[in-house]
Amino acid sequence: MRTVALVPDGVGVRNLVLGPFLDLATEAGECLVLHAVPASYVDEYRAGASAIWSPLEPDPESLLRRLLRNTLLVGQMRWADTVSMRLKLQRRPTGRWRHRLLEHTSRLLSRGFAQPERLQWLDRRHCNRVAASGAVDHYRKLFREWQPDVIVCSHHRPTNVIAPVLAARELGVPTATLIFSWDNLTSKGRIVAPFDHYLVWSQRMRDELLRFYPEIDGARVHVVGTPQFDPYARATETREAFFQRFGGDPARPLLCYSGGDVGTCPEDAEHARIVLEIVSSGKLDGPRGRPQVLVRPAPVDTSGRYLSLQDDFPDVFLCQPEWADAGADWSVKLPTAADIDFLRHLVVHTDVGINLASTMTLDFALHDTPVVNVAFDVADPPPFGRPLWEHYYRYDHYRPVVEIGAARFARSRAALETELRRYLDDPSLDAERRQQLVDLQVGIAPGQCSPRLVSKLSDIASRAI
Repeated sequence: MRTVALVPDGVGVRNLVLGPFLDLATEAGECLVLHAVPASYVDEYRAGASAIWSPLEPDPESLLRRLLRNTLLVGQMRWADTVSMRLKLQRRPTGRWRHRLLEHTSRLLSRGFAQPERLQWLDRRHCNRVAASGAVDHYRKLFREWQPDVIVCSHHRPTNVIAPVLAARELGVPTATLIFSWDNLTSKGRIVAPFDHYLVWSQRMRDELLRFYPEIDGARVHVVGTPQFDPYARATETREAFFQRFGGDPARPLLCYSGGDVGTCPEDAEHARIVLEIVSSGKLDGPRGRPQVLVRPAPVDTSGRYLSLQDDFPDVFLCQPEWADAGADWSVKLPTAADIDFLRHLVVHTDVGINLASTMTLDFALHDTPVVNVAFDVADPPPFGRPLWEHYYRYDHYRPVVEIGAARFARSRAALETELRRYLDDPSLDAERRQQLVDLQVGIAPGQCSPRLVSKLSDIASRAI
């Protein structure tokens, strides 16, 4: 099987390159990786697997293409009308005047396209514009020469995958995309290109995809899990060895505060400070001693907003993720094998995780590690204009966490102390509910996705499905 893997960003590197997928794909045949990785980093990623690496062709958007794409994005949000989409459409456009004008124009035009049939019509117009670009011509020539059997994309939203998908469609090469994250279908815009097949985490995600894209044939939607959790199946380091990495005491409990990016979680540093104040007060001390606190910012967060915590709480462990800083956006943040190894042992050896409605709730639940979600504001008025509990914890993708009771929700400082104490005293609390969440959202156990993905791609390549 000759496979082309589209890896348009750093999280695609994490999912398809630094996990087992690429090794398995090259064992099944030849693999060409079309990537957006800066040249200085390619050698590090290409070591090991015998894949061929080639950069994605630049494909700058014209103003008309951008307007069409943005109108599709907003039209999808108007039609799908989820809680998070409504909130995004309520925000006023920001940035330079050109961006604001484009956003206002897209919002106005989208009112006439917020129906499935009209969105499909507009999607075809957008694809027609992209098809005339030099990038599509580049991929036509490349695919005629390379003769791929199947093309798989790590992410369904980056614009730099549209041209290769359109070229493949013209040549009759089947394409498939992974749905990137558990929140993307209900909180982001429209799928960016007309893929032939869709690879989803779970039956729940399959149902969401068919609900929001009624034109998609259900026979072309396949539950394979997500490769981002596959490295967790290989967590073998002992607690003692892992704690040596950051100077912690393996005999004492470990609390991990997982941060979000500055825009979505502006009060993370203040919430982490409150956790440290509670710990320093001695109110969480127990038979194993005083808990330790490890703060892990989001990989994209290089703001330095947590640095003052080290001045006031010298015992805190501030562990910045080891992602190469190729830019200030998720699309150009590049993960390292070392960071993936650190994370897969962190979720195993943490005693209680703490975060604000983060995907890390799933990461911890996969290892039956209890999680307390911060659900109170520090500032008054709150940063988002309404309480956190009424904001993130009403998002469609996160409601099952609340409804199942797979985490505890701290709606005040006092509640945060209480819930941390409960989980430290009895980490088995809510274990069945955590497993319910994993079964619902993840679907396929870590370590099983990449083999399942390669097998499904083989079926697609052979036209068996």
